[in-house]
Amino acid sequence: MSSNNIDWNDVIKKEAKGNNDEDFGEVQDIQGNYVLVQKGIINKEKFYIPKDQAESYDGDVLRFRISQEDLNQYQHEPPSIWDSNSTLEKPTEERDTNEERIPLTEERLDVSKKSRENQATVTKKPIKETKTVEVPLTREEVSIERRPASGQTEAQSPIQSEQEIKIPLKREEAKVSKKPYVKEEAVIKKKAFTDTKEITEDVTSEELDTSNVDKE
Repeated sequence: MSSNNIDWNDVIKKEAKGNNDEDFGEVQDIQGNYVLVQKGIINKEKFYIPKDQAESYDGDVLRFRISQEDLNQYQHEPPSIWDSNSTLEKPTEERDTNEERIPLTEERLDVSKKSRENQATVTKKPIKETKTVEVPLTREEVSIERRPASGQTEAQSPIQSEQEIKIPLKREEAKVSKKPYVKEEAVIKKKAFTDTKEITEDVTSEELDTSNVDKE
């Protein structure tokens, strides 16, 4: 059984012993984290043994893991029994009946934080620029080549008037159209920064003014 499993309310007035079965006397009280043990009938000795030195409790005997030689170091009252965190009260005989306690208060700054949202606006806008693209275009032209007549050389009759001969010519023309495409991506990231800001505020505290206290 560890000291955490011991019912400390049940060990009062029970026998206390050491790790070699030495007689430590009787458990008188539990004070904070200490066990008050009293030994002797006429010359009574008090020992304040820490709870964590308790090894076992069988319902009749509270046994510690220290020896008689170790017991002597716990003969003086530990100062931590009556510290400000203790839930126990000092015995009445130790109080100063002429003591008057006046609490003095002070204000402390309690700064909290809250989150709020802002918006960062990113704008896309069109930008016009002039671009030049070279495009090869094919066209047909008329060229005249003179050759000696071949075969029959006699004409049926001479022409009496002008005669136009139309020859179709092909020509490529540029047709411009515009198509949108994604040229790049803009990646927008959010990054958190911590700034230290000083908060200055007036606070009020109390102090005693003894200038009007009657002096004999």
